[in-house]
Amino acid sequence: MDLSQIDIAVVGAGPQALSLVMHLLKKRPKMRGRVQIFDSAGTWLYQWQQQFEAQRIPYLRSPAVHHPAPNPYDLRRFAESRPEDDLLKPYDRPSSTLFQEFCQHLLQHWDLAGWIRPHRVIRIQSLRPRFQLELDDGTAVIARRVVMATGSPLINLPDWAEALPPEYPSDRLCHSSAVDLRSLPHPLPERILIVGGGLTSGHLAWGALNLGARVTLLYRRTLQESLFDTDPGWLGPKYLKQFYAEPNWDTRWAMVQSARNGGSLTPELMTQLRQAQKSGILQIQEDCQVQQIWWQGSEWKILCREGTSFHVNRIWLATGYRFDVSADPVWQDLRQLHPVKEVGGLPVLEEDLRWPGCHLYVMGGLTALQLGPAARNLWGARLASERIVPSLIHPPILSGVSA
Repeated sequence: MDLSQIDIAVVGAGPQALSLVMHLLKKRPKMRGRVQIFDSAGTWLYQWQQQFEAQRIPYLRSPAVHHPAPNPYDLRRFAESRPEDDLLKPYDRPSSTLFQEFCQHLLQHWDLAGWIRPHRVIRIQSLRPRFQLELDDGTAVIARRVVMATGSPLINLPDWAEALPPEYPSDRLCHSSAVDLRSLPHPLPERILIVGGGLTSGHLAWGALNLGARVTLLYRRTLQESLFDTDPGWLGPKYLKQFYAEPNWDTRWAMVQSARNGGSLTPELMTQLRQAQKSGILQIQEDCQVQQIWWQGSEWKILCREGTSFHVNRIWLATGYRFDVSADPVWQDLRQLHPVKEVGGLPVLEEDLRWPGCHLYVMGGLTALQLGPAARNLWGARLASERIVPSLIHPPILSGVSA
């Protein structure tokens, strides 16, 4: 079988991939034409935009200097050229509309629209030194280098949710990734339970309240309030200096878990939800863990360990994703041929975020042991690009492997 061959394959077309491509072209414009992007949607930032629209997210959580462009001040300059200010003070957090229009501006300016092949990569085989990427249409391509810039397909589910027998309508209990507020009726005369204490749970709660639903927000701990999802000290030397100096990977993993701290709500969203709680349309159950749950008739019956009980029509699980190369099928061939140390599901990578022993690079949440707790965010995309791009321009020589 004659397979098409390419130099650099980038898997994924989200903010991480866009950041990498723009940093690469900034450093080496002649690399244009040597990179192909693979994403099932066939367009840049599709999943990102769909999530923001489905959950009706008005503003990003990160400040205006966090975006895919190489120059950190490009977004702020773009906002100044608009007739209205879409930057939320005091940290200039961009509106989702502004960010999307800015990214479209970047795609047009850098002429990136035609770079994507509309296919999902389902398997990666190492051919030493190249890679074979198997696509969802049954075809395959050969690539010299690969950059994995995807999110995680592994959703987090509470133990009680995984143990439930499938004796209920599928739309009555689902992960937040399957919730689209745009598709729900308005008014929505239902009772909805949202599990989780992060920003996604807050956005879904506020969106459901605006549709007329009565909402219960359930969290196993006390709700936390924070402007950002990680302390700003993790974006610079304040905390990263100690993190980078730590030689023990288990300690690094523990530092990442502690810094992310299970999710939090922004101050403005917390204020909105507390006001809704006072008005009686929102119930907030903190320090509450589900002990029993069953589907009866047309509603869920829930009993918590603390003795609280309630009944609802729908349950949305805003419980996030987990990053674990041992549980994601796309990594299994690579793990067998190039075994690496793994800590909490995260691989121990080289300094340039390369999988040891080959020319495959990793971006996103799986690089947290190297980049810290902000690895999956826009700032992490910049840090990853700054490490990977020099290695793509001047590829390291692998011992015992011919080019």
